[in-house]
Amino acid sequence: MTRLLLDTHALLWWILDSDRLPARARTEIRNADNEVLVSAVSAIEVTTKFRSGKLAKAGALAARFPEMVAEEGFVPLPISIEHGQLAGLIAVPHKDPFDRLLIAQAQIEQATLVSNEALFDQFGVRRLW
Repeated sequence: MTRLLLDTHALLWWILDSDRLPARARTEIRNADNEVLVSAVSAIEVTTKFRSGKLAKAGALAARFPEMVAEEGFVPLPISIEHGQLAGLIAVPHKDPFDRLLIAQAQIEQATLVSNEALFDQFGVRRLW
């Protein structure tokens, strides 16, 4: 079994059934042998960006985040103190707190991050895309 942690854009593209999510990622997300994690980080990012008008297509997900994650059979991943501590220690070239937390969670939870962010490769994170 592989633990997959969905980056926020991967989750959104899955929910929207967007062709921007590659076939390989879709196959692994669908694979019943894999555990698919969705971080509380993504809930913060989706709702914040929807509220500010940056993610207009994310209205349903912003309104029903926990229910939609559960309907997909994904496992919610809370943010722990350890995740927060490691995220604060990571020297990421840009200051995106969402990315910092996802990197930390992927490392601590030993999960493969489903993301198109090549930047994550610099931090020893296994990435699927």
